[in-house]
Amino acid sequence: MSGLSIGDLATRTGVPPSTLRTWELRYAIPTSSRGPGGHRRYDGAAVDLVLEVVRQRASGLSMAMAVDRAKDLVGQPQTSVFAAVSRRFPDLRVQRLRKPALLALCRAIEDECCASADRPLLFASFQREKFYRASQVRWRELSRTARSTIVFADFASSSPTVTYPLEVAVPFDAALNREWVLVCDAPDQPGCVVGWEPAGQADTRDRDRHFEALWSVDARVVRHAARVCAGLSRLYRPGTPSLLDQLEATPPEASPELRRASAVLDRMLGYLSDSSARD
Repeated sequence: MSGLSIGDLATRTGVPPSTLRTWELRYAIPTSSRGPGGHRRYDGAAVDLVLEVVRQRASGLSMAMAVDRAKDLVGQPQTSVFAAVSRRFPDLRVQRLRKPALLALCRAIEDECCASADRPLLFASFQREKFYRASQVRWRELSRTARSTIVFADFASSSPTVTYPLEVAVPFDAALNREWVLVCDAPDQPGCVVGWEPAGQADTRDRDRHFEALWSVDARVVRHAARVCAGLSRLYRPGTPSLLDQLEATPPEASPELRRASAVLDRMLGYLSDSSARD
């Protein structure tokens, strides 16, 4: 039977099996199914729920309140990739990047991660259909070697059948329509970029638009962003094949060397964006 054992769940959350059993008995979380031998089995969503309970408890809430708060945060589909990632990983540096700098960062990750990764899961949010159409040929090529590729934009309608990439129409008032997202979930070349566009830029030249952006090649960050995107694909295009079963395991955190290299690139991006803003 597929799914996580209680030992797997304990390893990935740091919560002992005995505590997980107590929580399930007293608070009905995390919920489990039973295998043929009577052993508990959990799906990937249980990891997020347990980790959120731990965070809420650490903030000072009682166990009952922590459970209720975690259910509110995790139980419903996340509607903003930027909010979900920045809340889960508050140490990520958020930078104000103009569109040319953000586009360059995305192209670099597309080239290094998407094009070189072994059968990645790809997600991208383009905000407007016209921006996707300008890159459609490139994304069709990227999708040829991907396990699955899903693109979000304000399409008139979603793809009627499974296409590559799969186009998912996002409602006009959805938070995702203010976000620029690129996620490449792969064991060998993970990477993601998530940007949120502040309001008040309707009269701004396209190249001068700016975004509050964060990025990472930490597999844990990328996996969380991929899970949120997978949920959004099901929310906005009911019937989309679920990808969550391919995103259950929580990868190890990035090495100190990778974190140092990322910090250097963070600074470089900041300087480049500041320089272009003065031109």
